[in-house]
Amino acid sequence: MRGGAQSHLMLGSDANLYVVKFQNNPQHVRVLANELLATRLAEAVGLTVPPCEVVEVTDWLIDNTSDLRMDLGRSQERCKGGLQFGSRFVGGLLPGRVVDYLPEETLLETRNLQEFAGMLALDKWTCNVNGRQAVFVKKPRERRYAATFIDQGYCFSAGEWKFVDAPLRGVYARNPVYRDVFGWECFEPWLSRIETFAAEKAWAIAETVPPEWYGGDTGVMEQLVEQLLERRLRVREHIDMFRESSRQPFPNWMRAKEKSMRGGFPDLEKAQDTAGQKWMM
Repeated sequence: MRGGAQSHLMLGSDANLYVVKFQNNPQHVRVLANELLATRLAEAVGLTVPPCEVVEVTDWLIDNTSDLRMDLGRSQERCKGGLQFGSRFVGGLLPGRVVDYLPEETLLETRNLQEFAGMLALDKWTCNVNGRQAVFVKKPRERRYAATFIDQGYCFSAGEWKFVDAPLRGVYARNPVYRDVFGWECFEPWLSRIETFAAEKAWAIAETVPPEWYGGDTGVMEQLVEQLLERRLRVREHIDMFRESSRQPFPNWMRAKEKSMRGGFPDLEKAQDTAGQKWMM
């Protein structure tokens, strides 16, 4: 498969195809932990991500499959056996129904286009230092595509496990997906779900990560989750940094604000009139 982690497409014992990232991938072993954590966090707040699993790849299979190697440039290395990260292959066994690029007109017709705003909130929460990746899939009789968000390996600053925020990190490369974002309500319900994400749910997700994916240091994992929970109420701040960046991703944000200013605030004016009537009485 394409990508720096040199994933392999493999058929699982459950008859599903999985994109498998191995522990000794060229990026970092923690990329596997990041994938599992961020994908399950995204799933928990209602975003469209592939089902993911901890999968076992045996030494026997690796020894008897010549393609299960990592290309390190001047040399190759055998994939490491054991527990790996598996992301369900979007589209399954139906070829030709999944693409990673759409013309703008087709992109803007994506059935869940509004989820790009929700995924932006999650990427800012988890400090994804890579560009947002998505693939588009449709069933045979469907006219419009739906986006599925993939590749969470560089959340939590990849192998560094720290939060170094920047306005243009974790955003989708094409501005049109954010065109209809005109206010905070466009990030709902995902933003509120992040801000109120239960601590016990975050800890439960963290417990599903195999210790060998982060060197068995539980203290490091605990620190990561604690920092993640502290960031819940700072997501709007990081979205604002992106909104005010040179990308100008939300062209209709200010227009909506200006419209509300020109149109006044009917409920407030009505309340003021009522209050004045009561004072006069």
